Amino acid sequence: MIELTLPTMTCNHCVQSVTRTVKQVDPAAEPLIDLATHRVRIESAQPAEAFAKALTEEGYAPA
Repeated sequence: MIELTLPTMTCNHCVQSVTRTVKQVDPAAEPLIDLATHRVRIESAQPAEAFAKALTEEGYAPA
């Protein structure tokens, strides 16, 4: 399980963007997003770095 904190994820539009980005890295991944704590948990065989890089490119750099 990969867990990332995304401080710039602040609204439902952000949640949609993060979900889309996670799915681009791994279409089989199912992100669990907690907007209140700015955390996303991802069940995937892909490395955390792949998600961190893709999310950073979308403006959601992990803290």
